[in-house]
Amino acid sequence: MTPASAQQATGDRIVIEQRTVKLSSGETVRYEIGTLYVPENRSKPASRRIGIGFARIKAPRPTGAPPVFWLPGGPGLSVLGSFTDNGDAARSRLRSWLTFGAAGDLVVIEQRGYTSRGEMLVETADASPLDKPASVQADARAMQALARRAVTHNPDKDLSGYTIEAFAADVDDLRRALGYDKISLFGGSFGSQWSLAVMRFHPEIVARAVLSSVEPLNNGFDMPSHVFAALQRIAYDADRDPGLAPYLPKGGMMAAVRALQRRFAAKPIRVAIPDYAGKEQTVVLGAEDLQLALLAHTDEAEHWPAFILSLYYGHYDAWARQTIEDRRAGPVKLIGPLADSSLGVTSDREHQMRTDPAVGLLGSWNFEANLASAPDWPTPDMGDAVRRPRVTSIPVVFVHGDWDTSTPIENTLGLLPYFPNGHAILVHRAGHDGTFYQLRENTAAKQAIYDFLRTGETRGLPTDASLAAPRFEIPGFAPPK
Repeated sequence: MTPASAQQATGDRIVIEQRTVKLSSGETVRYEIGTLYVPENRSKPASRRIGIGFARIKAPRPTGAPPVFWLPGGPGLSVLGSFTDNGDAARSRLRSWLTFGAAGDLVVIEQRGYTSRGEMLVETADASPLDKPASVQADARAMQALARRAVTHNPDKDLSGYTIEAFAADVDDLRRALGYDKISLFGGSFGSQWSLAVMRFHPEIVARAVLSSVEPLNNGFDMPSHVFAALQRIAYDADRDPGLAPYLPKGGMMAAVRALQRRFAAKPIRVAIPDYAGKEQTVVLGAEDLQLALLAHTDEAEHWPAFILSLYYGHYDAWARQTIEDRRAGPVKLIGPLADSSLGVTSDREHQMRTDPAVGLLGSWNFEANLASAPDWPTPDMGDAVRRPRVTSIPVVFVHGDWDTSTPIENTLGLLPYFPNGHAILVHRAGHDGTFYQLRENTAAKQAIYDFLRTGETRGLPTDASLAAPRFEIPGFAPPK
């Protein structure tokens, strides 16, 4: 990477540096990287200013289309290192960014409170004891303590300013600072929720959007039965996999899940394993630990059946080792609970979540700690007028996988009626992935996405797609006789 060849400042509002990066192909890419300075809390005139990192890759040739603002997920995903890091993930992301030149300029903005060119707000969570099972209520108490500690340890910061509305205003400020009239949005997971907030608070600036693994403003916490439905879809293919067949109990994967639930409801278990230094450690695993475990290894669904079948046959060591790591004290990115607790959920959806039939299998891990600790976090409640969807004419393409256990596909299905100019692509066997990875086996669909970003045209977009069934991982022990 070359050093900055030029630097520009407009008052203290924005700083931009011109840089280049050389790819492994030998191609030299020009880009801009900069810092946007914004009030930490826009409702307070004397608020201190904080920096937010961003980058821009200009299209090789003008397209006449609005720039694409790429909003990262998380919350707490810092991505500007993709220009300087040499890791596979960073370089893959950079190569993907370069393809947006077919649609127009690409602008990447990081998140207030977790940006490489500003502050990274982090607090240390307490360790959880190993000699008793995990519990949702203990997790909620720990989150409450974390919130109080975060406020105490940051007296010079106004943590009440880290709301989803502030995230949206940051995008609008960067748009104006860079001189754009309209923009298009591109985001997945929290990036999609952030995009929906931009459309809620600043609809006049958004030309169109592409959202994947969609998280509506009222769906920051998942409905347990929607998550369980995704597990059932994974189980359907796993039950038909020849490699897994010798391990499957009668009734298949879901029968294994039910048997595990009965086993751990009866009593917890103690597992003794050597740690990485060779010293033996014992951890107690109970029914609520199992609820967490049911969702383990689903980011890559091909690993989930082997994990569950290992537990079914009493092979607990890998699970115990991971649980010991998870219960250690560790850093927590504050912008996640600050934004989530502020956005919250409507009372009717909370009632649905708490009375959902799958709570018995998955528990209330997904929402209990955030809801219980909301009064302890300083960010204000956003209110139902923000949370509830409303009809918008902005054209949006939704791309969602039906194996997504982090933001279930029902999120998109429930949101679509509010977007009369919306178009959904439902991808069978895709998980919690970005748009183009979900469409990795459909070149025409990917090209149609670029065409949509450039022109708003939707005629080339499919309504569904399907990935090939994965090669499921086999448990690391011989099948039972």
